[in-house]
Amino acid sequence: MKLTDFKALTFDCYGTLIDWETGMVDALESLTSRVASPLSRDEILSAHARYESAQQTQTQGKLYRDILAIVYKRLAEEWGVAATHDECARYGNSVADWPAFADSADALAYLKGHYKLIILSNVDNASFEHSRARLGVEFDAVYTAEDIGKYKPALCCFDYLFDYLPALGIGKDDFLHVAESLFHDHAPANRFGIASCWLNRGHAREGFGATMAPGKMPGYNFRFNSMADFAAAHREELKT
Repeated sequence: MKLTDFKALTFDCYGTLIDWETGMVDALESLTSRVASPLSRDEILSAHARYESAQQTQTQGKLYRDILAIVYKRLAEEWGVAATHDECARYGNSVADWPAFADSADALAYLKGHYKLIILSNVDNASFEHSRARLGVEFDAVYTAEDIGKYKPALCCFDYLFDYLPALGIGKDDFLHVAESLFHDHAPANRFGIASCWLNRGHAREGFGATMAPGKMPGYNFRFNSMADFAAAHREELKT
């Protein structure tokens, strides 16, 4: 199997193209700075992952920005800090400020010349528009949790892909799913036999950051530490 075997790339966005962990930690600073005992970055992110995953399971149809507002409230309660409704809502809207990884836009611009580019993301549409501007590329399709009514790793999110990709001329074997999260993306991709690439943004740290542990380690067909490495590998394949 080679990268050049595929017609399309489907991307998770947050954690893969957008540096959501930095965005989260920065946006939570007004809360974490008031916690009695200092919290490590890993403690902040692992607590966030717990509450986000639970809330997405409990209220599948709720918009992501509203999920984030509830997560903020739950974190404040756990850490013993008072939080106002406005603070919770402000955090819910913080996706607009989450930065892209430094290599995302250039790599996507290159890959656009070789693939259809598609987003499959646990986000609401309004929040994604801010991220789209940061990524600077025209995606061929964007499928969000708001569109689907469910959050990954729910299998129906991938069923949604199978329903809509044929209109773009893409079959099940024609696309490679590129994602950082083993929990949200690679585990369900394995269930469907989807070819996948683990973009291991967290290669320099232990743990799973802002995602839940996947349980059994899922398989994947390619592994790169960055989008720059992905694009470089594609260029090398074209030389052979």
